[in-house]
Amino acid sequence: MMIAVIGLFIFGFSYLKSNDIFSKDRTFYAVYNDAEGMAVGTPVTINGFQVGSVQNISFLNSSGNLIIKFRVENKFEFNSNSTAKIYEAGLIGGKAIAIVPSSKDAPLAKSGDTLQAAISPGLTELVNNKLSPLQDKIEAMIVNADAALQNINSILDEPTRANLKLSVEGFSNSMQELDKLGKSLNAVVSGKDGQLKNTMAELNTASKNLAAITSDVANADIGTTLNELKTVTSSLSNILKNMDEGKGSAGKLLNDDALYSNLSEASNALNLLLEDMRENPKRYVHFSIFGKKQQSYKPSE
Repeated sequence: MMIAVIGLFIFGFSYLKSNDIFSKDRTFYAVYNDAEGMAVGTPVTINGFQVGSVQNISFLNSSGNLIIKFRVENKFEFNSNSTAKIYEAGLIGGKAIAIVPSSKDAPLAKSGDTLQAAISPGLTELVNNKLSPLQDKIEAMIVNADAALQNINSILDEPTRANLKLSVEGFSNSMQELDKLGKSLNAVVSGKDGQLKNTMAELNTASKNLAAITSDVANADIGTTLNELKTVTSSLSNILKNMDEGKGSAGKLLNDDALYSNLSEASNALNLLLEDMRENPKRYVHFSIFGKKQQSYKPSE
């Protein structure tokens, strides 16, 4: 009976230390500079599946390095180049050790080997790594914004603010006046709506009449008119040509210098005759009851 109690005690103690006394497993070691808050019984996993647990954590030397002893069940094999990486099992799940098998050619790991150690950054560290640059940018932006506000305050002194206020008030008044003008225009357009309609109707009628006139002109016998105009132009060209060549009375008059001289002399003689008749009418009109002899004509000197 005592032996059974001792056996149950040993089994319970081993179970509480996450050691399965009925499974055949191997023991491995890894050295870390930080245990990341692990404790005895922390799970050991491969590809997220638990294959063992941490058995012991102790200081390796005076520099503070820690050596962690953990067990892995025999049915999971990996080579001696594999890594024992501490990782964050979840937001509230604590830490765990993951066996990361190596793809390099190496002999299989055996019980008592010390594996390569690594620590995967936790969620908090990742968030800090992402937020730190963002924090720096935000701080720089705040500094720039503060400098910009200071510059604006230095520019917008009291007189400038007063002028800006007056400008805003003036713009508001202008908008009100513009609104009044728009309402006035609407009233005018509404009152003249009938006249506008009549005007548009008259313009429409005029447009139709113009279109009809244009259509009549387009449908007229323009070809006949152009032919007649061409004939008249040709006849006029022939007349001018004959006159230039001295043909006909008009042509001879224009081109015969002798004829022009004779006509000029006859015109001068006629002028002299008319002048003499005006000055000496008795020479040309004479009445004599007694048959007085007519005197001969003597040109005046």
